Amino acid sequence: MSGGGGVWSRDFTLFFVARAVARLGDTMLPVALAAGLLERGYGAGAVGLAMAATAAAFAGLVVFGGVVADRFSTRKLMIGADLVRLGTQSLAAGLFFADHVVLWEICAIGLANGVAGAVFQPGVASTVPRLAADIQSANGAIRIAESAAQLAGPALAGLLVGFASPGGVFAAHAATYAVSALCLLLIRMPPLAHGERPVGRGARAFRADLVEGWHEFRARTWLWGVIAVWCLYMIAVWGPSVPLVAAEVVQHHGPRAYGLVNSALGAGTVVGGLLALRLRPRRMLRAGAIALFGFVAFPASVGAGLGLPAMAAGAAVAGAAMSFWSVMWATSVQTQVPADVLNRIHAYDVAGSLAMMPVGQALAGPAASALGAGHVLLVSAAASVVVALALLSVPAIRDLVRADATPRRGTAIPRPTRTEHG
Repeated sequence: MSGGGGVWSRDFTLFFVARAVARLGDTMLPVALAAGLLERGYGAGAVGLAMAATAAAFAGLVVFGGVVADRFSTRKLMIGADLVRLGTQSLAAGLFFADHVVLWEICAIGLANGVAGAVFQPGVASTVPRLAADIQSANGAIRIAESAAQLAGPALAGLLVGFASPGGVFAAHAATYAVSALCLLLIRMPPLAHGERPVGRGARAFRADLVEGWHEFRARTWLWGVIAVWCLYMIAVWGPSVPLVAAEVVQHHGPRAYGLVNSALGAGTVVGGLLALRLRPRRMLRAGAIALFGFVAFPASVGAGLGLPAMAAGAAVAGAAMSFWSVMWATSVQTQVPADVLNRIHAYDVAGSLAMMPVGQALAGPAASALGAGHVLLVSAAASVVVALALLSVPAIRDLVRADATPRRGTAIPRPTRTEHG
């Protein structure tokens, strides 16, 4: 069936712009860090350390951010996180403009950004169903915007580095957080329905909320089952694929070819988002898992040493597959999980999804040295098929039926919860 309306309200449009602009800035950051640090005599290890500072803080604290988001106004928390990152990235821009760049300072800024991101991200999941009646279409639209930003951000950053300086990219990145904060400030957030849940104070209440979120997470086999399978995906598929595809394509075809493959991957994610806007399967996770079989084309085409057109086509198919799955998954979580624990559940989802990626990346190098990068990529291709089969083998995942009634705005989940005046 084709999709319906109920997406482009004033408030959802503001949220959409906030997410798209912030994503554009985030995709510019790696270029700015690499160009700025390398220009000042630091090596690739320093670039990785600066990026790792943000990733480590985010992954380590996002679960706690989920508890905070379920206890306070998510909109105010997200605005505050954006303002923090506006300040940190403005500071980074000033350091680069003044040619006073010290690695520990850049890492400290990255650490602060990671903490802010851990506070911001859990609220995204609960905001979408409160602003859009058609949750699946809303997720599809956001996915398309993020994919377009993924394509445009690095190119824009390259232009800014060429015509201005790395400091100019940091300034532009700071400006994206200002735009995001302004859009969020202008949103009229509808209150959550069905009464108010008392919110306890102190460390004991905080721990109780953390434990409650964990119990709600464990109580849903389809939820923790997907995360468990996703750990395998991160270790055996995505973790090794990212660095090894880059190495193989650049080594055999040059950096421009790698840029083309990345662009094809991004274009594929746009296509997947468009498909998710139109297709409305009754069993969303089953449809998403079937789509994931398409991801095999990416590591398989590179690992088999096929030509550049075949690799670009494989990347496009993989991007579409991953994008479609992502929308099916996000919509399932947002429509099946009670509103008063949704931020915590989303935080466990994010933390679980990211936890094993560094392991896969760390194992990629030794595995490539022992077997050859091409063979490791072929193993990753086979593992991607195993992941899709594993998702389909769990009845709770493949048989989960979509929420039949489209929730009204402000009443996304039918479980009693507290009121939030955002």
